[in-house]
Amino acid sequence: MLKVNNVTKFFHKNNKSFCAVDSLDLHISPGEIYAFLGPNGAGKTTTIKIIAGLVQADKGNVLINGQDTATHKKHLNEIGAVLEGNRNLYWRMTPIENLCYFGGLKGMRSKEAQTYGRQLLTRFGLENKIETTVQQLSRGMQQKVAICAALIHKPKLLLLDEPTLGLDFEASEKIKELILEIARTGVSILLTTHQLDVAQELADRVGIIRGGKLVLEGITNEILQQYTKNEYTVTVGNTVSAETKQFLLEKGAVFHNDSSFKISFKQKTEIYEIIALLHPNPIINIALAEGSLTDVFKEMITV
Repeated sequence: MLKVNNVTKFFHKNNKSFCAVDSLDLHISPGEIYAFLGPNGAGKTTTIKIIAGLVQADKGNVLINGQDTATHKKHLNEIGAVLEGNRNLYWRMTPIENLCYFGGLKGMRSKEAQTYGRQLLTRFGLENKIETTVQQLSRGMQQKVAICAALIHKPKLLLLDEPTLGLDFEASEKIKELILEIARTGVSILLTTHQLDVAQELADRVGIIRGGKLVLEGITNEILQQYTKNEYTVTVGNTVSAETKQFLLEKGAVFHNDSSFKISFKQKTEIYEIIALLHPNPIINIALAEGSLTDVFKEMITV
């Protein structure tokens, strides 16, 4: 659905050039959620603005359904974006007034925007707030309206920048459910967030950008498996003996209490030595620690 081909962007200031995006390639398939991650200043925002047609690339191109958006600008209408959260809404207008306004900007007829806008707001659980001004809504509801406004013209690609930032737990969970629901309808989603647990939960694939370059990309679960450390949490039925505990401490174990500890190995097979050492103390549980995007992210941006 979306292809970014060899995109490069320079900015110039005080007779100096800065490369914000460097030969970037990425693609997103229909119905796929792609988490685009990176530290501040890495090039995420510039990339998103290039995709949205707000900034022109110095090299490379952006294709929507195989069409270059630089020469076929009508395909930019296939993009919906929530780049500033609820700040892209008119607060003194109602949700339906906002949707009709943004639909009109995209060339929709008033009646069409009114009908589909009400359908969207009902689908997102806002049917009782259609005639309430945006400024009277909770922040979570405002974020829902912002997403509805981005979807009003039925885009094929949705750009979401920090969709859950600043929301309480309940509102955040509802927004995440909506994002998954939107993807199930076939809409491609490019998600940027500093909340790495949100990216891990939602994204089918992940790309990490650093210094304008894509330094890691892949299927989320495969990346997590690749970066999972051989770290185990072991729980036994009885108190670990002083002698065994001393041996484990020398191996680098960290004890949670007298019968539970965490230990890492270079090779997974080393766990069997520990199991034999603990015998006959009954083992209640052995759990391999799962990798997290937070661990992956930290490693990739400090390389």
